[in-house]
Amino acid sequence: MKTPILAVLTGHARPFRGDEPSAIGKLPVADAVAVGAMGLAGDEQADRTVHGGIDKAIHHYPADHYDWWRAQMGDVPLLAAAGAFGENISTLGLDERTVCLGDRFRLGTALVEVSQARQPCWKLDHRFAAKGVMAKVVTSRRTGWYYRVLEPGAVRAGDALDLVDRPWSDWPLASLFGLLIGGEAKDRPADLRVLRDVPVLAESWKLRRAKLAEQYGAD
Repeated sequence: MKTPILAVLTGHARPFRGDEPSAIGKLPVADAVAVGAMGLAGDEQADRTVHGGIDKAIHHYPADHYDWWRAQMGDVPLLAAAGAFGENISTLGLDERTVCLGDRFRLGTALVEVSQARQPCWKLDHRFAAKGVMAKVVTSRRTGWYYRVLEPGAVRAGDALDLVDRPWSDWPLASLFGLLIGGEAKDRPADLRVLRDVPVLAESWKLRRAKLAEQYGAD
């Protein structure tokens, strides 16, 4: 399954709220971009404790969701082009219901693996100057997702995102997010147990799973 890449985006850390920096503002890159273990060349994260790293090297947000967001927020200038949600990769045709944890894609010439859905934070509300954006991401499951990089390479807009392996087809990202972040854990103890044996889950979400499993007696 090949999906055209509409945009490849990178950003630099800049003042965001007062003196607090953020690199959520991403801009499209026309040329090929090198893809390494920590993400795209030239892309920055202001706070490495919660952004970036091996398990969050590249952020993908579907352009499919933009029409829904326009219906929610109106004609917001940020939604006129890819990058509104701080994504590095923009496509049409993939979303959290059709992409699974552990999916492996050829991203240009790089090989990447889905490690987790994106867990939104307050910066989305601040970026859009609107309350409730973060909450809508959670309730709608329109989260986007992260890749870890298995093989370095290069990518540019117009390249293909090609699904090459799906070893964990029981874990679409919308379901995974609902379990670990969206408040469904209490009603899904069996899934918490099963997820324990899925090695491709991001390390921070493994800790989240363990905490929820202990809370609900699912270990």
